Amino acid sequence: MRKAFIQLHLAVLLAGFTGVLGRLITLNEGLLVWYRLMLTAATLWILAWLQKKARRISFTSMLKIFGVGALASLHWVAFYGSIKYANISIALVCFSSIGFFTALLEPLLFRTRLNIRELLLGLLAVAGISLIFHFDPSYKTGIIVGLISALLGSLFPILNKKLLEKTDPYTITLYELSGGFLFLSLLLPLYLHWFPAGHLIPTRNDAAWLVILSWFCTVLAFSLSMQALKKISAFTVNLSYNLEPLYGIMLAFIIYREDRSLHAAFYAGLFMIIISVVLQSWLVYSSVRKTK
Repeated sequence: MRKAFIQLHLAVLLAGFTGVLGRLITLNEGLLVWYRLMLTAATLWILAWLQKKARRISFTSMLKIFGVGALASLHWVAFYGSIKYANISIALVCFSSIGFFTALLEPLLFRTRLNIRELLLGLLAVAGISLIFHFDPSYKTGIIVGLISALLGSLFPILNKKLLEKTDPYTITLYELSGGFLFLSLLLPLYLHWFPAGHLIPTRNDAAWLVILSWFCTVLAFSLSMQALKKISAFTVNLSYNLEPLYGIMLAFIIYREDRSLHAAFYAGLFMIIISVVLQSWLVYSSVRKTK
């Protein structure tokens, strides 16, 4: 269990860099995610071939995994869209509502009892977000897109938890990101028609940031979180990812000085989100110790 928590929080730390990279990369959010998935899928297939990790799966399983990959691609498009419409801090804090959505959707999809504790902890994070949103209504569009991103993102670990019962983490990651790339390739022409891009080809700087985003913040982060999911519940994984705003916001403060435009309410809301994560981690550890 301890190893799983270490893997999870390393993945969260890497994920914290994605917001800054999303602002550094000048591409339209749809193109940004498309290039990210292309590089990531290609890297994973090369590694699978070299290490002989690629495994054949049934057509039905492949379709299910591709479907989850499509949801992941939409989640990323919405996430980077939130950064473009608002800023890094707002987009990352919106992501914190993922715990609340998980507490509602996981029992609904798996037909299990609603966990009141998880729901209350998720609501604590939502309360923090509401407090943050109160300070500036000018970010309305970015907030709405960010919440859509969190809703889509909450489905990802929930569905992966089910897939892990029959398929190993590497195979799932390989096919999910490939499925996300294929889905977004089909969707991109229509998306670019609705949301035109300033340029289609990455600049030299964009290409460098995309490689970092692909190899470290996607390939490595995905591998770590998938390993953690084998020992930790989907809700705990999602709630722990609420630490992602903390890491990302600190970087945004240092690099872009976003702290100059944020009020005291922002910090109060962020504190509530951190408390929800700490409480959940403590409760999980306590329950594990009681079973030993």
